Amino acid sequence: MTTVGLADERHGVLSDLREVMGDFWRFRELLYQLTLRDVRIRYKQAVMGFGWAIFMPLLIILAGMLIRLAMATMSGGGLDRTAIAGLAVKSLPWAFFVGALGFAVASLTGNMTLVTKVYFPREVLPVSSVLAQLFDTSIGALGLLIVLLAFHITPSLSWLWIPVLVLLLVTLTAGTCLLLSCGNLFFRDVKYIVQVLLTFGIFFTPVLFEPVMVGPTAASIIMLNPVAPVLEGLRLCIVEHHNLLQPLVATSHKGITFTVWHPWYLAYTAAWAIGGLLGSALLFHRLEFVFAEYI
Repeated sequence: MTTVGLADERHGVLSDLREVMGDFWRFRELLYQLTLRDVRIRYKQAVMGFGWAIFMPLLIILAGMLIRLAMATMSGGGLDRTAIAGLAVKSLPWAFFVGALGFAVASLTGNMTLVTKVYFPREVLPVSSVLAQLFDTSIGALGLLIVLLAFHITPSLSWLWIPVLVLLLVTLTAGTCLLLSCGNLFFRDVKYIVQVLLTFGIFFTPVLFEPVMVGPTAASIIMLNPVAPVLEGLRLCIVEHHNLLQPLVATSHKGITFTVWHPWYLAYTAAWAIGGLLGSALLFHRLEFVFAEYI
């Protein structure tokens, strides 16, 4: 490709991204209304009401406690409050990630009338699902705070990392939702593949366990999951009061010292989150003009 061709391609990418951001700003009221609609639909005639916001994280916590208790019993140890608190901290963001993907993947096919008859940036549909799930998670966060205080885990300076980690998680989730919702429009079995991956994904993500528990090699592999550094970072800064700019090492039962946390994990997740969001938004924008033909 010539130098002129590369320059035109860069100009086209930047122009498309500016157009996406401009559309979002012009249709921000529609995004708000769609998010409000999603929230109302979830809670309309719901018996548990806002209890649904903590139901999924609670199930994850109970399942994790059962597994951790079995592991502790086999090793002759116990399950302390720090382990339970860490499990609770990681369950909430994981429930957000799973819930957002669950609703967003089918957001285009579930709004056929809007997509085929009305012009608007289609990106607002999966993004509104993410924002609606974020509303649920904010309610669950209040319950989590009560649990942490009950376990005598109080705020510290390390909690200043929470907004950074939450922003990374939301950005990563939004990019994933844009990509998968677009893919599901062209290949309808994507939603079933996503359901399977999310069902078993919890066993490949440090939600029910910490990376240090699986040894040096497995810990390094698990942390390649872009969601893993966010979950571990939240546990370390909230429960362990650890400064995420400081590396953290552990020693295996074989006497091998290995890194269980490094600041580069944050950069790794940030690269996935920002790159994934920009790439997904660009792909989504360039394909949305043929959505009506496949829906």
